[in-house]
Amino acid sequence: MENLLTDRKFWVDYWESKKGLSTIIPSNYLFSNELAKIIKDMGVQSAIELGGFPGYYAVFLKKYFKLEVTLLDYFVHEPVTNELLAANGLKPSDIEIVETDLFNYTPRQQFDLVLSCGLIEHFKDTADIINRHIAFVKPGGTLFITLPNFKAVNGWFQKKYDKENYDKHNIDCMNPQFLAAICKEAGLEVIQSRYFGRFSIWLENEQQKSMVTKLLKKTIWIAGKLLTKVIPFDSKQLSPYLILEARKLD
Repeated sequence: MENLLTDRKFWVDYWESKKGLSTIIPSNYLFSNELAKIIKDMGVQSAIELGGFPGYYAVFLKKYFKLEVTLLDYFVHEPVTNELLAANGLKPSDIEIVETDLFNYTPRQQFDLVLSCGLIEHFKDTADIINRHIAFVKPGGTLFITLPNFKAVNGWFQKKYDKENYDKHNIDCMNPQFLAAICKEAGLEVIQSRYFGRFSIWLENEQQKSMVTKLLKKTIWIAGKLLTKVIPFDSKQLSPYLILEARKLD
């Protein structure tokens, strides 16, 4: 998979380094308002989360909206997903799990809602990975994609203090106009493609960083939060995410 900026070992190491994965997903989970609106307005009954292990959004959609949900990822460690389900009052049978290489998989069915959160930026060919999402969308269904905005302050921080992680991302794809153009070329109606969120910065495996780096992160985080109270709007310079919502025409 030459298109991929990561490999299986990267994801095995990444998830094995994480602690406390079996968390309780709150009703106000990130992007919850946007997803709730789509589900209500479009009468969504089925959804698939692509590249979403351990399945936070799959669990969110099943727990709060009772959707028929599938989780598809290249790497799935089912005991972790089962613990996450149990922590949220769900059973393993509540979510269908498909562990497969998206590039060698033909969708067996299509869904009302196809979403990924933090997936497409790990691929060099953005149009290709988005079109693989679109293959799962029913006519009249919705594509919902989120990704980090590393062209903002958070990206500068990642590049300076976690270059290895930064280099696993396709920075060029973090452009709302670019993402919208891909969907339009594929025949979708673009509902929104924009920067999202006031301000945030983060580091993977922050506990392994130096005290100086941790203090600098905290200082920037506080300053950014204060600034976005004064300037309360989404922007390329400060927003930590991008969101893309598009509709496949009937």
